[in-house]
Amino acid sequence: MTATALAAVTGIAAPAGAFAAPSGAAGAVAEVTRTTPEQRVAAASKLEFELTPEQYVMSDRDFILVLWSKAKDAGGEWEAIRLAAEEAFASTSADDHVRFITDGVREAFDIDAKRQQEEAAEDRKARTLKSQALIAIGIPTSPELLGLSDENFIRAVIRHQATTPEVRKAADQALGEKDPAVWREFITNGAREAHDRDTANERKELEQKDREKAQRQQELDARRNTGALFGIVPSEAMLNLSDDNFIRELINRTPAEAQGTGLFAAAQKALNSSNAADWRTFIHTGADQAFKRDAEIDAKKMADETRRKVLAIQARAAKTGMRPNLVAAAEKALQGTPEDVSLFFREGQFRALRQSLQASGLSGWFIRQSSVDGGNTFITPVGAKGKEADREDATWIVQDALATAIQPGCFSFESARKPGFYLTLKDSRVRIAPDDGSAEAKKDATWCVHKGLTGAGKSFTSMSNKDAYLRQYKGDLYAAVKGGKRGFEAAKDFEQDATWNLSTPLAG
Repeated sequence: MTATALAAVTGIAAPAGAFAAPSGAAGAVAEVTRTTPEQRVAAASKLEFELTPEQYVMSDRDFILVLWSKAKDAGGEWEAIRLAAEEAFASTSADDHVRFITDGVREAFDIDAKRQQEEAAEDRKARTLKSQALIAIGIPTSPELLGLSDENFIRAVIRHQATTPEVRKAADQALGEKDPAVWREFITNGAREAHDRDTANERKELEQKDREKAQRQQELDARRNTGALFGIVPSEAMLNLSDDNFIRELINRTPAEAQGTGLFAAAQKALNSSNAADWRTFIHTGADQAFKRDAEIDAKKMADETRRKVLAIQARAAKTGMRPNLVAAAEKALQGTPEDVSLFFREGQFRALRQSLQASGLSGWFIRQSSVDGGNTFITPVGAKGKEADREDATWIVQDALATAIQPGCFSFESARKPGFYLTLKDSRVRIAPDDGSAEAKKDATWCVHKGLTGAGKSFTSMSNKDAYLRQYKGDLYAAVKGGKRGFEAAKDFEQDATWNLSTPLAG
């Protein structure tokens, strides 16, 4: 099926170069059909769509493009299927195409389904922690509050009229840290502990007036705090129960999904004791200790999951060969503390997309842009200790391809100096230009990577012209076809001029 026909069938733009390899690259992939209609229906069912007549008879490789399009249109819901489709599409093996359709879609679907379950469980856990915090500090729960991000939830707590002084102070301190781990700790333990300090201050004032009343208030505060850990607001009748019956009521009201916690097990252990001191200890200190142990376990699970995600980021970056700085930054984070891994996942991975592009055979000469020259690009010597502005001009953010192409190995180079501006083909001259949202602009700013024409480094072809390579000619940059009629397409030194080495970013 031709690219034009496929676009008509699937409703998506076929990637330039997807059906014919660029010169100097691997030969075109054979378009064959080996999978059965039943196998295609099974694959399509995972993405919840019905096949059209055309999709039954198209080649296996073209059908992979349809599956990729459906996964991509779902946003991040089927990310594993999208990535697996890209890998299968890039393969020149018909066996790989068949295996993806018959087994790969199902395997990736299972990965996506597991991830979605984990994300849903994490969302429920986050809402539960927020609910427990609100109950502990005496703020009514609401879907709106529970749905806020951790940062905005803390801001809402600060603004609420029921918030007591120590809670507000602790919330302000947590926000000042600008660390999601600190925000989560405030929600998990900090708010409740700050509220305990407020109630302790109130009892101290009360004790000076009425010791017996202060002791009664201490018992009530302990029960309310323990109830909050279970997500329960104790009624007056419940507050007046004996210690063992109070614990029994907590156990009876714990939903099934929360009965696997250490907190629930500690409550059962206390209730099973015949010693009244064990009941009181659980209410006053044991429940809080068990809850914190649960929180530590959850934090460890979250850290392990973040580590797994960083390992996946590192592996994908290493596979493309286009983001060595990202690979190195991930490796450094993984060798550090869980906080280092978390910081890399939240922020560092995006900064580490930066690279500099050095001309092959010209040590110290890099691709740079010049705003004063109308955004033209050229190569020039730039030193690691040069002016910061010059180093930023010679630093590029290696973004995923702006063009909506399935073809793996295509990227866009965003200027570190001028965010939103990309290394772009303009009438064969290469300069920087903003992404105006058009399909043409996205293609002009997309470059596909190949093994360097000299046998080392990297060479890049334009998605707008699959035969045109990113070349420096007398210091200026062009998209050039070897042996073409224009001067910058001269065959002499073409391979050397069209080969580039990825370098440590001059502006990190």
